[in-house]
Parts: sequence; C-alpha cells; structure tokens
Amino acid sequence: MIAPLIGGLSLFGVGEGLLVASHWGATPWTVFAQGLARHLHVSLGWATILVSLGVLLAWWPLRERPGAGTLANLVVIATVLDLTASHVATPTSPAWRGALMVAGVAAIGVGSALYLTTGLGPGPRDGLMTSLHRRLGVSVVYVRLSLEVAVLLVGWSLGGVVGVGTAFFASTVGFAIGLSLRLLEVLTPTRTA
Repeated sequence: MIAPLIGGLSLFGVGEGLLVASHWGATPWTVFAQGLARHLHVSLGWATILVSLGVLLAWWPLRERPGAGTLANLVVIATVLDLTASHVATPTSPAWRGALMVAGVAAIGVGSALYLTTGLGPGPRDGLMTSLHRRLGVSVVYVRLSLEVAVLLVGWSLGGVVGVGTAFFASTVGFAIGLSLRLLEVLTPTRTA
C-alpha cells in the first residue's frame, strides 16, 4: 500500500505543479499557498506545508485522527509541487500552457485515485471536509464548496494566481478522479476467495 500512496501523492504534486507552471491559475488551496508564500517570503512548498499544518490543527477540536497517509500527504505533495513548479518553465505558447493545464488535472485525477484507494488516512483538507460534514450535518458538497471558495478568495486577495486553469480544475477534476478510479478497478480487479 505504500507504493500506491507515495506514487499517487507524487502524481498529485506533479499535477499541482503543472497547473502553477501554466500560470493560468492553480487549485484553490494552492492559490491560498501562493498568497501566503508571497507574504511570508517562503517557497510554495513550505507555504503548502504550513497550510496543511494549519488544517491539521483544525482537526483537533473535531476529533479527527490522522493516519500515515495524512502525514505522507502533507510532506510528499508539498515537496513534489515545489520541485515541479520550480523546474517546469512557463511556456510562452498558449497551446503548451493549455497542455500543462490539462496534464496537471489528469495527474491530479490519477494521483487522487491511487492514494484514495490505500485507506491510510485522508489528506488534511479531505479530513477537515469530512469532519465538518459529520459535525455540522451539512452535505459534503456544500462543505467542500464553502472551504474551496473561502481559501480561493483569501488566496487571491493575497496575490495567488487565479485564472482559466482554476476554473478548468474546478470543472474537470471530479471527472478525472472518477475516470481514474474506474480505470484502477479495471486494471486491478479484486480477487474473491
């Protein structure tokens, strides 16, 4: 279970980094991390770790417990995101920027499917979402939407990059994850005893 976890989280980080490199907008939480990085004068990776640690602190009153996957999520995604964003240059061609954007969402979809199927603990943001859902009795859809919109607006106000890539991510990531989960089921069928 460790290989799919680390592989999935690494792909997720690559996808986040490709969206950043497209310079057409990032995911809401990365927009927030970009804004923090700008004001704290730290790398995007460190800002992402700080955001994740802050989210984990919010788990405490909600009595959510992290797993090995939670901690790996915090370190691996931030590290790979930072490496990808700092080593992939923003292309001048709109076609190549679009390709980075599409590849980023695809990598996030496959990476999510891999790490979600390990069952080693939710990522910091997913754990916050499910905890608030359980505590407040509000639909996961509305909890997730509220969190994403809030961090996006705060990140944007702090100078994070919002654009067509942000909208593309929001409108396609669910499909990318769903398709990736279906492909995983086909490629790794469970054996019955």
